Amino acid sequence: MSSETGFAALGGHPAFLTQNDIHLGVNESLSDTAKVLSGFVDIILARVYRHDDLITLTQQASVPIVNGLSEIYHPLQSLADMLTLQEHYGSLSGLTLAWVGDGNNIIHSIMMAAPRLGINLKIATPKGYEIFPEVMADTVKFAKEANTDIFVTNDPLEACQNANIVVTDTWISMGQEEEKAERLKAFKGYQVTKKMTDVMDKDWTFLHCLPRKPEEVDDEVFYSKNSLIWPEAENRKWTVMAVLLSLLTDHVHKTSKPIF
Repeated sequence: MSSETGFAALGGHPAFLTQNDIHLGVNESLSDTAKVLSGFVDIILARVYRHDDLITLTQQASVPIVNGLSEIYHPLQSLADMLTLQEHYGSLSGLTLAWVGDGNNIIHSIMMAAPRLGINLKIATPKGYEIFPEVMADTVKFAKEANTDIFVTNDPLEACQNANIVVTDTWISMGQEEEKAERLKAFKGYQVTKKMTDVMDKDWTFLHCLPRKPEEVDDEVFYSKNSLIWPEAENRKWTVMAVLLSLLTDHVHKTSKPIF
């Protein structure tokens, strides 16, 4: 919805292909699909499972490919998160963001953005559900260049200590449904509650990319005045519009660049 309504608002014509409409890599190769679609459209936003599929689409298509989601990254979500925090705090520099949850595509994307914008990261994941090593290596490099800090732990309370922002996500992502019982056991103690926010900065905020399940965060935090989930959700539209506009035109923004 964010992409469709955003692209339409810019004057474009969005066409949404579900899994029932297109079978990537099944009825024809990804390479062939990329070339065919390139003749029909000006830009492709692809939500896939395998990140390698995005790489193939990018290599074979003659139009821009936007990562709508893969098992490694979800960059559009991190753009919305950064905009939401920028609007709320006025500046990102010096903030500390705590992640409590799975080492998944959401935190991977935050790790690609936050350190470069001046945000320190404190990441708590259960043992066996840590950040991808290659993502961590890139993040350490970005943090060193921007003089920001990265801290990794298996203790959610330790991650939340003195943090400004706490972020979580689903414990069971697409394709992991069979792991549900095992994951619920592994993530015991990772529900974001007042116990965690009590050790944070007094003006703490909460983010979640949605949809939310109660085991990840309780109602007291999720629906609190400190929760930024609704502007965060709306900002998915404004940020994807910015991405599409910048890729399709020689657009130059007229407002001054924010101070991060």
